[in-house]
Amino acid sequence: MDPRKNPFAPGAGTKPPALVGRDDQIESFDVLLERLENGYAEQSMIITGLRGVGKTVLLEVFREKAEARDWATVEWEVEKNSPFGLKMASQVRRAILQLAPKARWTNRLARAASILKSFTVTFNPDGAMTAGLDIDALLGVGDSGTLSEDLTDLFVATGEAAREQGTGVIFLLDEIQYLQTSELEALIAALHRCARRSLPITLVGAGLPQIPRLAGEAKSYSERLFRFPGIGELDAKTHARDALVLPARDLGVEFESDAIDFIVSYTQGYPYFLQEYGKIVWDESPTSPISRVHAASVLPLVEAKLDESFFRVRAERTTELELRYLYAMAELGPQAHRASEVARGIDRTTEQAGPIRSRLIDKGLLYTPGHGYAAFTVPQFDKYLLRRHSDLAEVQE
Repeated sequence: MDPRKNPFAPGAGTKPPALVGRDDQIESFDVLLERLENGYAEQSMIITGLRGVGKTVLLEVFREKAEARDWATVEWEVEKNSPFGLKMASQVRRAILQLAPKARWTNRLARAASILKSFTVTFNPDGAMTAGLDIDALLGVGDSGTLSEDLTDLFVATGEAAREQGTGVIFLLDEIQYLQTSELEALIAALHRCARRSLPITLVGAGLPQIPRLAGEAKSYSERLFRFPGIGELDAKTHARDALVLPARDLGVEFESDAIDFIVSYTQGYPYFLQEYGKIVWDESPTSPISRVHAASVLPLVEAKLDESFFRVRAERTTELELRYLYAMAELGPQAHRASEVARGIDRTTEQAGPIRSRLIDKGLLYTPGHGYAAFTVPQFDKYLLRRHSDLAEVQE
């Protein structure tokens, strides 16, 4: 069929043509904004889940909804070891200028900008983030040199300015698991102070499943400050089928029932896999309806595309020993495994294999669902490893 009309949209954070199965999270976000607008405190939100389940897509939906309500929105994909203070100053600067241009600043906006200047000079001495604001630093506020205290000063001032403007500020942070403990602690403390004062400033983040544990380790009260809704695969009987069928139906193309069953079964309802399979089967099928024969015939193309675009880029970030560790996990199955079991698979003691496991967690390839356990952050990564790296079985024997 005509690839120029193909409705499926696989990609990193690309919004699918039919966003299904995420109504609860979207409704919760609407409640969050409306409560803050009405002067009530409300928990911030961090969406958790494996790779490819649509966390970044939800952040984009949230941004659109917040902007439709005239909120100041700032987006940030956290990168490992990036200068947090510098980046935070940049984000707050954007928020302040969205609240009002400098020519229309009130005293509260000017105060927030002055504290931003203090914060910036403290954590970025060249002051580049406040270039163009033409305002003096407010001495004694936001300049203690303690990240948690200074970020709290900055958030409170920005939240007070937003309330005066009759709006709010939302920080949308992706890959939040890459924040250092001290950085996450500072964010939690700043948001906590704002929540206590019912200020319209909040954070909605997205990250891997270990985030609730990391937040709890950073601040014991984080479970009261945040909600951590988890998202995963789509329900096979409803939403996974809709994600595949509805975009095609809008363009007059149908799937036979057993073709839908085949695709949903293979993809296990994971949103990214459904988009990738849908795109390829559309391009390769000559006519509508798309049959099970057509769906099965393109499976090698789908696996080749996933291997190259989704799995390989992650496998290539590993050393040979780390890849052997992952392969040993894959041989045990897709579920979480004890560290001792995996260590035996690479002929190491648990203590010897510990640093390998830690590096893989640090690289975002594994997470710890429970003490002593590790699991893949990437759905079907076990299948990819067994399919593409079978040579490692001989090495480990």
